[in-house]
This record gives sequence, structure tokens and C-alpha cells, in this order.
Amino acid sequence: MVRRSLLTAATAVALLAGVLPAAAAPPDTGTGARLIDRDAKLDGFVDPAWYRANIPFVDLPDAEIEDTYYYRWRTFKEALKYTGPEDGWIVSEFLGPVGYSAPGGGISAAAGHHLYEGRWLRDTRYLDDYLDYWLTGSGSGPKPPTEELNPNTTDWAHQYSFWVADAVVARASVDGRWDRATALLPELVEQWEGWDPQFDPELGLYWQTPVWDAMEYTASSYQSDDPYHGGEGFRPTINAYQYGDAKAIASLLRRTGDLDGAADFESRAAELQSNVESRLRDGDFYKHVMRDGNPAREPIADREQIGFVPWYFGMAPPEADAAWSRLTDPQGFAAPHGPTTVERRSPWYLHEAERGCCHWSGPSWPYATSQTLTALANQLQDRPDQPFVDRQDYYDLLRGYASTQRKDGHPYVAEAHHPDEDRWLYDSPGHSEDYNHSTFTDLVLSGLLGIRPQQDDTVRIAPLAPTGWDHFAVEEVPYRGHDLSASWDRDGTHYGQGAGLRISLDGVEVHRQADLSPVTVPVTGSASEPPRLVDDLVNADGTGFPEATASYAGESDDAWEAIDGQDFHLDVPGTRWTNHGSPNRTDHLQIDSAEPIDVSDVRISFYDDGNGVRTPDSYRLQYRRDDEWVDLPTSPPRPGEPSRVVLDQPVRTDALRVTPLREDGGAVGITALQSWRPAR
Repeated sequence: MVRRSLLTAATAVALLAGVLPAAAAPPDTGTGARLIDRDAKLDGFVDPAWYRANIPFVDLPDAEIEDTYYYRWRTFKEALKYTGPEDGWIVSEFLGPVGYSAPGGGISAAAGHHLYEGRWLRDTRYLDDYLDYWLTGSGSGPKPPTEELNPNTTDWAHQYSFWVADAVVARASVDGRWDRATALLPELVEQWEGWDPQFDPELGLYWQTPVWDAMEYTASSYQSDDPYHGGEGFRPTINAYQYGDAKAIASLLRRTGDLDGAADFESRAAELQSNVESRLRDGDFYKHVMRDGNPAREPIADREQIGFVPWYFGMAPPEADAAWSRLTDPQGFAAPHGPTTVERRSPWYLHEAERGCCHWSGPSWPYATSQTLTALANQLQDRPDQPFVDRQDYYDLLRGYASTQRKDGHPYVAEAHHPDEDRWLYDSPGHSEDYNHSTFTDLVLSGLLGIRPQQDDTVRIAPLAPTGWDHFAVEEVPYRGHDLSASWDRDGTHYGQGAGLRISLDGVEVHRQADLSPVTVPVTGSASEPPRLVDDLVNADGTGFPEATASYAGESDDAWEAIDGQDFHLDVPGTRWTNHGSPNRTDHLQIDSAEPIDVSDVRISFYDDGNGVRTPDSYRLQYRRDDEWVDLPTSPPRPGEPSRVVLDQPVRTDALRVTPLREDGGAVGITALQSWRPAR
């Protein structure tokens, strides 16, 4: 007889949720009480336990920003894809497959954004795997040097520009696992040096083609003979990325005691910074300089949004700060749904923008908006007294960015938005939905609420929230293995915990002050190392085994999609099996493996579209023993919550079968069927 373990509410979070059962949620410790009603914030979310276990919670007086914040955690969760035991988890850009991705579906173009956004998750396994994917796994493997996949590079991690070392340090500054970060040094140095073929020793600068900077049809590429694949030039982007990565590598080398190596990379960064200043800064703005047909190395006349990227990495000196006046200039980058990707005064502004994706000649791209907002936050933190921008500008831009992420009145992000009109320009059905090509939660946490991770044993709290706000709170921020919280209550009446700014660690107040001036608080420790887990049922590419079959499958609802490593609950695109339209009273989904597997922890995510396909009233879970199907014990599923079956003793089998049952005989569906075990 097979016995099922009975799970308490705290341990019922599935292993896929990325937490140990004992750490299903941050503990209630100390004397502090939660100020934020987590259940209310997650109302309507599928798998709320995952969010409770993983994300920081915020309470803001601005509903637009708050709603977008929680929505963007949903889109990030949707983008988490388990590819199998070799590469583990990746963070996808598109929810559906595209023909130009690396094996498993990774695209390096927005990987820096993914790492900045994902660093705030409590479970470290997602980004552990993702970094390994790009540095040592399939994402670092060989790539054809073709026109369609970038003819200038030969591996997937260099298909697009990518600020990986900087992101590694940014992430380690949150979780405190510096040993893991320094262990990546050989690969980080190799990645940095991988751009050497695009380094011009005469200028001391790197060149890049705009399309492989993740930006097609730009004001700069239009000034070449190939607006899509042309326009090679010395750009603020790739040079700032290499500067930021060199600084990060130097920092990691110092931690290992390699002071000579650190000094070498500091010198490379300094030389690159000097050359950017002398070659790419044209007056008060950093510009693209054409590589070909430009013997004088003159910059183009147009100011593009990429000119703000140097501030992302702390590269720009005070003499360049006047560039920020362009951000709010009505003839510059300012727009209701902006910023624009090239100034309005440019003759290339919105050139051919309505002729289909993907033009960076003015449309507002969340990718670029994220970079600009991060750069702006750094500017306001580093040089708050300059006269060009202030915290109100940050809030206005962030709020505009939040309100832009809407469609039909609901939170939504696609590829690019019209800068002046309330419509997405590039929004292809089945392709652009919930596009994971930018950040937002990081902008709220590190910018608006001012949680500034540090490389020493501290955290700096320096909110950029508007001075008129009378309250805000952020709780359960995973920082160095602790639960960090901060709240602002101007007069003490909103939260009832006293007036001022309160900072707590693990529920214990460690600092209080009357205003929102910056403060640094000591925090020591690091995040724990969670165990590695393997899903034996996943088949990310749909070939071979495990093999999924069904007694009936609805149109476009293939059985394989239940084991494709993705778990999201959208109508389009879909990743699910359903029996919608079946003539049968009941239907089953069956997974056959090539070899017998040990089954001890099964997770089933049922699909419910609120219409014809609904959560089943019950289900049968069976495993094949010899030639018979044997029942495993189950409990009635709850709408919006994954079902989990944990066995005291594993059963060994080469097939599992799930039969969802509705009393009214209606349609059912499954978005994910998984069997998890510890990695061997």
C-alpha cells in the first residue's frame, strides 16, 4: 500500500515553487507584525503560494505602480522555464519558441535585465541555473555565425550584447553568496574577452551592430546601406557594458586576493571610460559613431536613448550630467508613453515605425526605459544636487512606464509602445504577450523604495519616493539570508507603528528615523544553498522521451505542452493540454519515460480559463506496475492552486497517468505535470 504524506499549509508549497518545505514562507520572528495583507495583494493569482514564498511585498499609495509591480512578478514567473537536468532553469524572453534562440530557448539580449529582476527572488536556484546556462551550459555553446544569428560571433552568449559580470555582482550584493560569484570568475573573464574581435585598438573602443545590441532599425542603422543588419559603430551600450563588467570583475578579483588582476581590470575600465569620453561624448550627450565610411570618426547628429546607458554603470562624470535635461525636453525624449528611443527633433523620429516590428526609431521600448530608469536612479543617488533631474522626475517616468503597461484596462506588456498614443505598436498575438524584455520590480525596489544593495556587509536605504507620499511599505525582501522590511508613515496613523521610517530585519526593528534621508544599516550573512532538484517528466523540446499522449486533445492543446517545462495560465499563447471538445466522458494524460523512474513528489497544475475548461472536482493519479495501472492517493484540487502528491516511499515506474474528473462532464486541462526528486 502506498501512503501519502500529509502536508501542513507551510509545507504544501511545491518544490517547483523553489523553496524548501521548511522555508515555505519567511518566518514570523521578533516582535514586528506584517503590515501588508499578502492575500489581498495576490487576489486572483494562480499559485499564490509561490509568490508568498518568493517575492518582496509592497504597499504603495500609487495603485498604477503597485498593480504593475505584482503583474510583473507574474510575468517573470511565467518566463521561468525548466529545461531539464543538464541546464535546469532559464528565464525566457518570449513565452513561445522562436527560431533564433539558444538551445532550450534562452536569448541573451535581455539576460542582464533578467538577472537584475530575478535577484530579488528568495529561491536562488532559478538564477543559479540561468547563470550557469550562459557561462558554462548550453547558452555558452557554439552558434553558427550566420546573418540571421549574428555573423560576428560564434557562441550564443555573444549573440547579443550582455552585461553579465555586472549583473553577477548586483545579484551577489543581494544574496551575499560571494563564493559563488567569485567561482564564476574564469567564465566571466572569458565572456569579457569574447568581445575582443570587436575591439578597435586604435580607438580603444568596441563596436557593435545595432541589431545585435538588441535594437533593430535605429536612427544610426538607418544611416547605413542596411537599416536592419547594418550601422556597425562604436556605441555607448557595448562600451558601457564592457566597462561595467570590467569593474565587476575587478571587484570579484579583489575578493579572491588577486590584487594584480584587479588592478589590471580597473586599468582596462579606466582606459575604456577615457576613450568613451573623448570619442563618444558629443557635447553633453553620448552618441553612436559609425565604424565604416567615417574616417574622421564623427558621431551621428542624432541623440538616441542609448546615450543614458553610461549612468547605468556609474561611468559618466559630472561634466556629462547636462544630458539629463534631454529626458524631460518636449523636443527631446519626453513623451506620455516614453521615453522615446530617439529625440523628437531627429529626422528619423518614428521613421517607418508603423511598418511593422521592430523599429527603435522613436517607439517606446520597455527594454530601453528600464535602462534609463536604472541609470536615472544611479544619478539621483550619486549626484542628487545636480540641477537637471530630481526624484519627482524619477517618479513621473516610473509612473508613466507603469501606466503604459496596460491593454484594455488591464496590466499588459508587449514589445514596444507608441510614445504618444495609448496603443502597443508591436504586439503580435501568440508572440508578444507578457514580453519579458525589461525590468520593473527592480525599479520599484532599488529605485522608488531605495533598497540599494551594497558589496560590504550593509544595505543602504535611500528612497526616491515622492516627498508628498505619507506612507509606503516593503516587506520580506530576501537580503543576505534575512527578511528585510522598511516602512514609511509620516504621522504614524497609517500603519499604527509610529511615525517615520522604520527598518526591520527578521521582524526586529533595527533603525527608525523621522525623515526619508538615506541611511546605511549593517547586515551580515548570506542566502542558504538550496538542494538541487530534477523533474523526470520534462521534455522541453518535445522530441523523444518522456513522451506525452492523451486519450483526446483539444485543438492547439497538445499533450506535450504539459511537460514542456513551462507553467503559465494564458489563453494565448498556451502551454497546456486540454480535452476541450472531447466526445468522451473522461480523458487522461499519460507520460511514458524511456527508463523506469522513482516517483515520490508529483505536482499537477490544472488549467482553468473560467469558461469551458475548469478545475476538476477530483482526479486519479496512477502509475504503471507491470501491465496494470495502480492508483496513488489524491486530494480534491483547489482552483488556482497546484495539486501535489508526496509519497513516503517512492514508486518505480515507466509511466504516469492523470485522469481529471468533473461531475458535470465538462472540459479539463493541465498546464504542468512534474515529478520532482533530489539531484543525484
